Amino acid sequence: VQLQASGGGSVQAGGSLSLSCVASDGIFRGYTLSWYRQVPGKERELVAMIASGGTTTYADSVKGRFTVSRDNSKRTMNMQMNALKPEDTGVYYCHSKWPTGIVDYWGRGTQVTVSS
Repeated sequence: VQLQASGGGSVQAGGSLSLSCVASDGIFRGYTLSWYRQVPGKERELVAMIASGGTTTYADSVKGRFTVSRDNSKRTMNMQMNALKPEDTGVYYCHSKWPTGIVDYWGRGTQVTVSS
């Protein structure tokens, strides 16, 4: 069982980055996938979520700037981040959970740094 995130990096404010998360077989199809963000001293917060049917949910702070998608054939979740702000800085984690389940899965984080 594995979630592998990639695509983080450093960018200036106003720039764009794209994150990807590849899930191992068994924790993708039918699962709700999410991106969370964490900064030092704060709790991990939900950034974007996509259900198995494609319904998306976004944190208010990223609405209109971030777009989450999933490619079922590649077991991949992607997130396009545009118009990045310094407050978007953090470690981004991908997350997988069966909608009615208890157990969830976390990938290793990928660092996103936005400089002003």
